Amino acid sequence: MHTKIDFLKEAVKTYKTSGTLIPSSRFLAARMLKSIDFKNADVIVELGPGNGAITKYILKNIQPNTQLICFEINENFHKQMQRISHPQLTLLNTSAENICEELEKLKISKACHIISSLPLTIIPNEVTKAILENSYKVLAVNGDFIQYQYSLSYFKKLKAVFHKDISLTFEALNFPPAFVYRCKKLA
Repeated sequence: MHTKIDFLKEAVKTYKTSGTLIPSSRFLAARMLKSIDFKNADVIVELGPGNGAITKYILKNIQPNTQLICFEINENFHKQMQRISHPQLTLLNTSAENICEELEKLKISKACHIISSLPLTIIPNEVTKAILENSYKVLAVNGDFIQYQYSLSYFKKLKAVFHKDISLTFEALNFPPAFVYRCKKLA
């Protein structure tokens, strides 16, 4: 319960950058991770894990050789994430727009999947453009970029990067209910 209170305090204080007041539900986490083939995923990247609500579901499903790299720019959420002790988790306190450079430092060339909880609609356009384009660059062929949003307003921007390879689902059992975009990188 302590982490939910911590999350709420931080989310209220930083709503303009966190984009939410409540952690993602287990139903949203399950919907986002539903199509991931964890048996064949070497590297998974999570953007904006907040307090780790989705991170914990990823860690429950990864294989012993999988690396999970999380990008969390918010200092307090980063501190909360540090409470998750797991040998396959690498936590970075930097912007997701630095994904190319940070993965290169870790000697990682491609990510099998990128799961994003970033509030794209409230991040400046030039930053979200860099995040999406750089995510596309490091995503392996046939890899997924999975993003949830509370509206459909970001569909065109995702389509500009991922072209026609986008599917959309809806999760009502989350507060607020969320749309899940699954963008596939084809050859």
